[in-house]
Amino acid sequence: MSATGTTTARAPSRPPARAARARRPVRRWATSYALLAPALVLFGVFVLYPLVQAVRISLTDSTGIGQARFTGLDNYARMLADPVFWRAAGNTGLLALVSVPSSVAAGFGVALLLRDRLPARGLFRALFLAPYVLSGVVVAMAGRWIFDQNVGVVDRTLTSLGLPAPDWQSDGPAAALAVFLVLFWARTGLVVVLYLSALQGIDRDVLEAAELDGASRGQRLRHVTWPLLRPTTFFVVVLMVVEVFQTFDVVRVMTGGGPAGATEILVTYAYAQGFQARAEGYGSAIGVVVFAVILVATVLSWRAQRAAEEVA
Repeated sequence: MSATGTTTARAPSRPPARAARARRPVRRWATSYALLAPALVLFGVFVLYPLVQAVRISLTDSTGIGQARFTGLDNYARMLADPVFWRAAGNTGLLALVSVPSSVAAGFGVALLLRDRLPARGLFRALFLAPYVLSGVVVAMAGRWIFDQNVGVVDRTLTSLGLPAPDWQSDGPAAALAVFLVLFWARTGLVVVLYLSALQGIDRDVLEAAELDGASRGQRLRHVTWPLLRPTTFFVVVLMVVEVFQTFDVVRVMTGGGPAGATEILVTYAYAQGFQARAEGYGSAIGVVVFAVILVATVLSWRAQRAAEEVA
């Protein structure tokens, strides 16, 4: 047979298996970022860009009108010498120290009750969950009406019982207490939802095994249920701290920061400086400080959670 005969057509060569395997991580990476792209764009537009702009404005003497002049850290130096800022910071810290533990404890207790079949469970759910689904302004207006010192429900009830009625709008401690009670009512519903979801996710077999081993109800709660809820508790605490430092609508509508600054907190003071006093640079500096405090609190809580998990 002649060597110059017709040659048979060869099938197209396939890429090596090693090259195909090398392309898989690239495809996974591209797919992951394609799915994350909408969230990343929204985060960049509504979180990262405003944050960068706030930092930039905080380094100027901007009033929102005309050309701003770069002043460096002058706004932060002004903050150190501002007694109103320190009072607002103290009020915010006190609100966090009081409202976060109370909301977490009450939310956990209510979630335990709602998990069991107690009477009037639907009524309790409505009372605690209603402010969570309502607008903050609506909740604040309801709180303002309830604690009105002239026609409020609380004052009328106390008067009918022969008890003294506090001056909720003109007395500093009474106004702060009214704001705390409304915030407590507004925030606890969210804690109840989170804890109730976590409680319903606990395997019943674990609790039944502890009961068979002779553990009482209190022991099961302390040594089984509560440790299993540590991740939820960490998330709830961080969320409540962020909520406190972002609180604005309730304080703004109920008291406006008064009387005499008794209910002024950092966010309302930043608003007053940036939009009412036209000190946009100083208001932005206060906002940057609020962000830094939230970031530090979150990191410290996360490290404490990690340390607790390692010990356990």
